[in-house]
Amino acid sequence: MTSKNTKRFEDVRPGEVLPELAVPITVTLINGGAIATRDYFPGHHDAEAARALGSPHVFMNILTTNGLVQRFIEQWAGPLAQFTALKIKLGAPNYPGDCMTFSGSVTGVDAHTRSVEITLSGKNSMGNHVTGTVALVLP
Repeated sequence: MTSKNTKRFEDVRPGEVLPELAVPITVTLINGGAIATRDYFPGHHDAEAARALGSPHVFMNILTTNGLVQRFIEQWAGPLAQFTALKIKLGAPNYPGDCMTFSGSVTGVDAHTRSVEITLSGKNSMGNHVTGTVALVLP
């Protein structure tokens, strides 16, 4: 049995646009993500150290970004979707006080494997923070 909140493969079409997700970028999000992923690089939790590196403030680590990508996709696909690939590339840094808005669309479907490919981006005020593709299998 599938959850009411899980997309079924039959209900997905190429070109389908996912609902946008806006994520406010805060010091707490950046610090918490770094600590949760055991990334103790000073640029992720110490503003003075980040400034010494040439950044205006602490900045988000890639593992936090990866988790936010997963959140964006799962919010659309539901809890029974199975990730088979997640490929991302970082661009502009995420700094506190900004907002990253995710957008994406279905760029491929395979009826034989019930898999779906989604191309996505997460943009902040400086441009793309993250771009990539996600593949998943739907019930």
